[in-house]
Amino acid sequence: MRNVFEHVLGMGRYWPGNQVIELQDPATRQYTAKQADDAMWARIILRSAQSEGGLESASAKAAILDECGQDDFGLDAWEAVQRRLALYQGRVFGGTTPYNLGWLKTEVYDRWAAGDTDYHVVQAESIINPAYPPAEFERMRRTLPAWKFDMFCRGVMGRPEGLIYGDYRDEIGGHLVKCFDIPAEWPRYVGIDFGAVNTATVWIAEDVQRKAYYLYRETLEGGLSTKEHVAAATSRAVGERVVSWHGGAKGESQQRMDWGAAGIHVLAPPVDEVESGINRVIALWREKRLFVCEDCRGVRDELARYSRKVDSSGQVTEAIRDKETFHRLDALRYVAMGLDSGPLFLWGGHDDNEDG
Repeated sequence: MRNVFEHVLGMGRYWPGNQVIELQDPATRQYTAKQADDAMWARIILRSAQSEGGLESASAKAAILDECGQDDFGLDAWEAVQRRLALYQGRVFGGTTPYNLGWLKTEVYDRWAAGDTDYHVVQAESIINPAYPPAEFERMRRTLPAWKFDMFCRGVMGRPEGLIYGDYRDEIGGHLVKCFDIPAEWPRYVGIDFGAVNTATVWIAEDVQRKAYYLYRETLEGGLSTKEHVAAATSRAVGERVVSWHGGAKGESQQRMDWGAAGIHVLAPPVDEVESGINRVIALWREKRLFVCEDCRGVRDELARYSRKVDSSGQVTEAIRDKETFHRLDALRYVAMGLDSGPLFLWGGHDDNEDG
């Protein structure tokens, strides 16, 4: 951006403090700003998708997104971009390799494939670039896993190796369902992932007759006190039959005590082991007993990106990639441990040392 507007076109100057390129008035060929915060004829705002707060700074008329398919470019950043463009109904151009099956697929690709005229997808193989060697393209075809070759060299959506919830199918007829009016008598269960900046909740309703569970609500909020989080959760639960609340690791007893003092008793997980919780969720996918309502977009995005690290030789390891960023799935893991667990599910007392 700087090279083109400052040096090639000679019509822009960079304000480093605000990360803004000011553009000249084409009629006068003059800059109008005396300092970075002054009004400008036009400006290009440069921001990182990893610093979502910076995306909320102003209204814009268009956006260019670079490598928006990467794991670090999340759904929250995409939604922030759209909010900045809403006033002018601004257009978005995104150029990227498809690295995962997250929001880029569910929010853009799938809508385009279904005929939504607000979206247009252009898929191109690497060799459309005349400088790209065809021999290298063929070598990649021979040596890379099929999914990686499709995604990285052909721009085609594939299912990456190491995907933890690979059994989940984000499609109607799979584990995705249209939103529906949940009967008031259905029991509800809430999973909570505590966090000073990101507190997440997922809400699950049970069809007792079918022994099926529906994830119908999600939240991800920050900047609130425990009392405010509890008040918000209590307000959402009005008119619903919430049977139990589940959350936190075993060691997060203080957070559970704080929520309890504010009015919601949160159960600790019966087993304090991440893999056990993951296995429980996987079992629900495989048994076709856990479904996700289609407007739970944050959960769907995380499900498509939640994966194990792949080492330099292409082998999947046990380590979870960017584990600390999947707040909604942590909340799902906590509540899943409380579903179908018999007597443990009713365990609600506490002693002087630990929650029940």
